[in-house]
Amino acid sequence: MTEQQQWPTVVPYVEFYSGATRVMTVEMASTAKERFIATMPPIVTIDGRDYWVYWGQVSFEIPAERACHVSVRCEGGQSGGQYSQDLGFRVASTLLAPGAGPVRLQYLCHFASGVGSITTS
Repeated sequence: MTEQQQWPTVVPYVEFYSGATRVMTVEMASTAKERFIATMPPIVTIDGRDYWVYWGQVSFEIPAERACHVSVRCEGGQSGGQYSQDLGFRVASTLLAPGAGPVRLQYLCHFASGVGSITTS
């Protein structure tokens, strides 16, 4: 697989928030074949704001003093000319508790089943 672009730094938290922050790193992968991955970029949502990103590792600034909702999805995709799972969203989400330390999440897009999963590491 060819190497894809990576975000150069930490994506800042853009919603109004004046408290302490921490870094969340999300590692995103898919079970889909390379030709499908190129047409389905992952979308990370943090407290309702969507970020269209690249597959691989991306780091975000998130609030440290309150809970933060994070979801990841990949939309669309075709399999053999037929739409797979009604262009399912393959979404997974989690509510992160407040904390001071960095957070690491792993998202896996289970392409064929139309399911996404998030685990902490």
